[in-house]
Amino acid sequence: MTISTDHSNRIQSHDLNIDPTLKRFVDDSVLPGLNIPEERFWAALSDILHRFAPRNRELLARRAEIQTQIDDWHKTHRDKPHDSKLYKSFLEEIGYLVPEGDDFSIETANTDPEIASVPGPQLVVPSTNARFVLNAANARWGSLYDSLYGTDAMGPLPPAGGFDDGRGSRVVARAAVFLDEIFPLEAVSHVRASTYTIVDGQLQVDGAPLKNPAAFAGYTGAADQPNSVLLRNNGLHVELVFDASHPIGTTSPSGLADVVLESAMSAIIDMEDSVACVDGADKALAYRNWLGLMKGDLEETFTKGGREMTRRLHGDRCYTAPDGSELVLKGRALLLVRNVGHLMTNPAILDRDGNEVFEGLMDAVITTLIAMHDLNKANGPRNSVTGSVYVVKPKMHGPEEVAFANEVFSAVEDALGLPAYTVKLGIMDEERRTSANLKECIRAAKHRVCFINTGFLDRTGDEIHTSMEAGPFSRKDFIKRKDWIGAYENRNVDIGLECGLSGKAQIGKGMWAMPDKMAAMLEQKIEHPRAGANCAWVPSPTAATLHATHYHRVDVMAVQAGLSKVGRRAHLEALLDIPLASYRRWTPEQVRREVENNAQGILGYVVRWIDQGVGCSKVPDMNDVGLMEDRATCRISAQHIANWLHHDIISRQEVSEIMQQMAEVVDRQNADDPEYQPMAPGFDGIAYQAACDLVFEGREQPSGYTEPVLHARRLELKAQRRG
Repeated sequence: MTISTDHSNRIQSHDLNIDPTLKRFVDDSVLPGLNIPEERFWAALSDILHRFAPRNRELLARRAEIQTQIDDWHKTHRDKPHDSKLYKSFLEEIGYLVPEGDDFSIETANTDPEIASVPGPQLVVPSTNARFVLNAANARWGSLYDSLYGTDAMGPLPPAGGFDDGRGSRVVARAAVFLDEIFPLEAVSHVRASTYTIVDGQLQVDGAPLKNPAAFAGYTGAADQPNSVLLRNNGLHVELVFDASHPIGTTSPSGLADVVLESAMSAIIDMEDSVACVDGADKALAYRNWLGLMKGDLEETFTKGGREMTRRLHGDRCYTAPDGSELVLKGRALLLVRNVGHLMTNPAILDRDGNEVFEGLMDAVITTLIAMHDLNKANGPRNSVTGSVYVVKPKMHGPEEVAFANEVFSAVEDALGLPAYTVKLGIMDEERRTSANLKECIRAAKHRVCFINTGFLDRTGDEIHTSMEAGPFSRKDFIKRKDWIGAYENRNVDIGLECGLSGKAQIGKGMWAMPDKMAAMLEQKIEHPRAGANCAWVPSPTAATLHATHYHRVDVMAVQAGLSKVGRRAHLEALLDIPLASYRRWTPEQVRREVENNAQGILGYVVRWIDQGVGCSKVPDMNDVGLMEDRATCRISAQHIANWLHHDIISRQEVSEIMQQMAEVVDRQNADDPEYQPMAPGFDGIAYQAACDLVFEGREQPSGYTEPVLHARRLELKAQRRG
């Protein structure tokens, strides 16, 4: 084998020009132990990259062609009353809407229980942050006491300093209310119970059984004085931890020291919206953390509170089952990996013609290759006990693009010697053409669909861009109140059930974006399981523990069974209703406030993305409420301003002034960050220019995506720093 490096230190192999950091990582860290020679792997990768690139380009060209046709239609009909029937016929004529075929059920096999049958919270975490990744994987179990004590779920946050005994007592009482609701006792409350014992395989509490004896799942320690008792409801476990010497345990008649909930049942390791991966070094970092998860040896050392700490992956948890046998439960969330969509290319690898390869194709091969370390495990904790790899594929537009992803993964399986449909596919229902053709999108990957998920944020960004020429959109808060969003959320569940996902795959809902507002989350997010969603996204392990209480209160599988009998609750026409502003007599103050909110969010996110390579941030809004921002939220804000600019709701000069004023606000909000580079007073930095590009060039961006601008500007900054 002949390998040479060119003047830029890249490595030539099988018609590929590879970043040396990535090449060494794959050769030295991934391939050993997989029985796949370097020669064979790089030849297979080259074949897939070159074979599928032309089709990928055709699909992107088709996106652009359809968008041009829609733009032209709206320009022609702009001054006429909207005719929904004519509009739908037009979309059918251009192939935006495809005929819906006969009923069918997906044929996905070998999905793990966390995907198929046990609903629960789901985390999404940037793959480039090892500490966050470890936290997410280990968030399978979480302390309800800690989650209630340390958040606003119990009211105002606890005072700084030592432990607040009064708050601690309220937390214990609140947890007892939960236990009494989900695992009621015959005679007493859990807060007053004095003894938990196991007699003849049955749990006895103060000598009496649970009202539902089948809820007892196991224990640790001695039967007459267990260290912990394991309970189960709706497939989820709750562990009661006893320790009479613990400060909390000493206040409990039974020595109950903690209530630990099975929390994040699954977690998505994200290589897309929440990361800033623009070159080979960035990709190698993301892949390396995924490798550590699949091999089980990922660890991260950091300093917290002046102490050096090392975080590692948790092991499985062992209990004695009621019949005396050993019960082993997973100690980690089931991990999915989100690949990049079809649009972006990346200079990590150049093809034979010197073009950047499609990043989604590279992800498909390398993330699956890495997951083989989990598939090949003979012992120890495994991610998938059924021999599956779970890949979430975002930003696909319609059935053709889903079929393309399905074909790509079939080729990956062939190249790596894996059985057909080892790779399971998660379809993000976040683009309008996918929503409108969801049944046919699912059909296009019916042997490997493991997940569909509504993504309101990207979905709104695509909604605005698709109908950019139709007129000015409502303010963002009012867009959420339009009929299309209800139709979108309901149709996603209904079509998923219609296609047989229940018991085989997840039907998911989107993110709670306010990580510091747990009381509001507890009040509102229960609507997701009530809607029939197997999983819903949460922003932290703590939020996962709190959200897990909702899945105890709602039997999602029963909800799905009931909804399956109802049929579709929303028509396609409602989904296609464009959320334009019907009342446009905004005051100048209302217009300015809306644009200020958008601009501040864009700048607060982009400045960290460009300058620090942080792809997901908790960005304070205008009221200093921290909101989780990623490329999806940035896409909405940028497209919204672009839409109002295009329809003369606000002038370019006014937007420029607002951008500068909001840059000063963001500078103040980040004043305590030693790594932060202020945007004012020069307003000439690369990060500030990137934010302006997203707004002033937003209408021309493909599908309104932020990635092309962000990647180009981040690469520009990296080159400047090297120079």
